[in-house]
Amino acid sequence: MEFNSDFKHDLKVGQVKEQELAHILNNKTIEVKYDKQAHITGNVFVEYESRNKPSGISITEADYYCFVIVENLHLIKTELLKEKLKKYWKNQILGGDSNTSKGILLPVNELI
Repeated sequence: MEFNSDFKHDLKVGQVKEQELAHILNNKTIEVKYDKQAHITGNVFVEYESRNKPSGISITEADYYCFVIVENLHLIKTELLKEKLKKYWKNQILGGDSNTSKGILLPVNELI
């Protein structure tokens, strides 16, 4: 996008983006995950199994995932998230309550 210092132009661009977000959120399901460590580790934990049963990303029906990191929201289509996770399959760790869940560490910068 080309730089423009005209407020009216910026307002129009902002309104278009507001409409795009409204379209995304309209009748869509969003799974929200709050990761307390992501801002420290640089990774989000994406659960796929808990107590030896598929869970999280493996069974979600959500259209989007939203990762809350400190006060920032990172919205990503679930299908795109699944594609990105394939690259990091080797980054599996235990986590969750009493380390009963399995997940993949995904670098935060992959959400952007």
